[in-house]
Amino acid sequence: MPRSAILLATTAVLITSAAPPPLPAAPRPGAAAQDRQHSPVRCTRSDDDRGRYRSGGMPLYAPPPMPAPPPPPPPPPSEVVVTGVRQQAPQTSPNGVVVVDSITAQDVGALPDRNVTEALQRVPGVSVNHFSGGNAKAATPTGLVAGNGGIAPYGATDNTERYEGKDVASIQAVASQPVSTFSVDVDTGGYANVRRFLNEGQAVPPEAVRTEEMINYFRYDYPRPSSRDVPFSITTDVALTPWNPETRLMRIGLRGYDVDASGRPPANLVFLVDVSGSMDEPDKLPLVKKALTLLADRLTPRDRVSIVVYAGAAGVVLEPTSNKDYVKAAISCLDAGGSTAGGEGIQLAYAIARANFQKDGINRIILATDGDFNVGVSDNKTLQEMVKKERESGITLTTLGFGEGNYNEAMMERIADVGNGNYAYIDTAQEAKKVLDDELSATLFTIAKDVKIQVEFNPAQVKEYRLIGYENRALAEEDFNNDAVDAGDIGAGHQVTALYEIVPANAHGWLSERRYEGNRAEASGGTGSELAFVKLRYKAPEGGASKLIERPVPASLIASAAAPRGDMAFVTSVAAFGQRLRGDKYLNGFSYSQISRLAPQSADYWRSEFGALVRLADAQSPRVSARE
Repeated sequence: MPRSAILLATTAVLITSAAPPPLPAAPRPGAAAQDRQHSPVRCTRSDDDRGRYRSGGMPLYAPPPMPAPPPPPPPPPSEVVVTGVRQQAPQTSPNGVVVVDSITAQDVGALPDRNVTEALQRVPGVSVNHFSGGNAKAATPTGLVAGNGGIAPYGATDNTERYEGKDVASIQAVASQPVSTFSVDVDTGGYANVRRFLNEGQAVPPEAVRTEEMINYFRYDYPRPSSRDVPFSITTDVALTPWNPETRLMRIGLRGYDVDASGRPPANLVFLVDVSGSMDEPDKLPLVKKALTLLADRLTPRDRVSIVVYAGAAGVVLEPTSNKDYVKAAISCLDAGGSTAGGEGIQLAYAIARANFQKDGINRIILATDGDFNVGVSDNKTLQEMVKKERESGITLTTLGFGEGNYNEAMMERIADVGNGNYAYIDTAQEAKKVLDDELSATLFTIAKDVKIQVEFNPAQVKEYRLIGYENRALAEEDFNNDAVDAGDIGAGHQVTALYEIVPANAHGWLSERRYEGNRAEASGGTGSELAFVKLRYKAPEGGASKLIERPVPASLIASAAAPRGDMAFVTSVAAFGQRLRGDKYLNGFSYSQISRLAPQSADYWRSEFGALVRLADAQSPRVSARE
């Protein structure tokens, strides 16, 4: 094809791709159109005046300045290689990249420009690799991932995503370590983030996978609590392990009591929204606005909402109100730009929440951000100390993560845990609806605080064990009875599932026999009718001394264990998927196709999507491995 034709085609692509998105619709008439003097909305925007804000009497928020224009292109000519994935007849180069066209920008001075490159990257399925000096063959491309808007893949120099993954838990011998203690975890952000990686064709970083969050993303058929005197039911069962004939899987399931909007207390909510420049992406601030609008639609007249924003500084966009139209008007006026003073934003949000504290109600901050704090207080430890201090006042913190490329999940997950809240990652509008609409009561209303689980195994029945997941929730044995030790909270309708892989006393385990007699711990007798003893400790939402629940697990469940089926088959499939993504050596090569076959067919949307993700991981794994 002649070069002129290629350039003409590229120009057409750029014109199509770089067109600005349509302006958002103006807020519908109503409360926001009433007398501005009495409106709690501190900014307004009209369709013909985009980006200009007028204060409603209190100029607490103004849009950050637009970023400086990019520098002019360097004088030496450069070569841009456009790569992508075609649906038919792909042509693969020796390094595994599918080449569509090569365009040399010798005579088009604008082509290397940043804006043009970004526009080209927005073409579906296309990525751009830069090479210096006009010699593509001699250069070493770092590359961009096809189909994800030109974001550099995780691990590349330009990608600053941060995770705090833990190694897969090791095997424990019951004779020397009979007790396992951990905090519950109701976060689901890890699963949604894994889904994002897979849907974009990227390899999933093992450190980004928390198996317990993948398991707890789904609902299971646990019975409802018989009364609110005990806030959750407890279910235990045992099944054969699909990847190891010598072991069994023991499941512990909790289900909290349900509360609808009419049954929950009034809420004092502060939406804390990151409007910095890093949020100026389609999967960030626009998705935040959709998510918070969904939540606004679920508010009751007893609820009050404030909105705080932060970029280079923090400000109030909405004073407390129960009027949904005011909330939506304030959300609609948000635009992104500037640096990220997240610490200052958190401090202001807590101040607003304290000023409007709802006694005997829900007092919660909902932080929506990519976590990329870069001004003021920005390190995780300092932020954690700030949030930890504030939680004692009865104000909890939920974090909603957005975006990619600079996503700081390590901070998002940790401050939600410290803030006695929960963490979710919003990658789609459907996920926003799930978290802030379908599961709103669980997101907002806490029914039990500082929930801890402790399992003591009977050495007469169990020789070895391991807890699948929960590595970052492990507690010391003595922490179980210490009410000063913080643990996870459970919201209305929340479910928590834990899976133990255990070795029966008469089976062949992972650990070899020790040589010296003095190093061989003698297993004591114990009650032969019990497999294990499960204890749960929790506090009421208002605090006070913890309460204890105890349940024996009958040893007969080992003898009657069958292949997992139904709900047990599904949770086993999810656990195996998470562990395979983490590189778990104890899976004995259990494959993606075996994981897929293990999960029962389901009409449930989320379970069906899980099956599709497993098949996607299976299809992508050879290609990802080849490129690595």
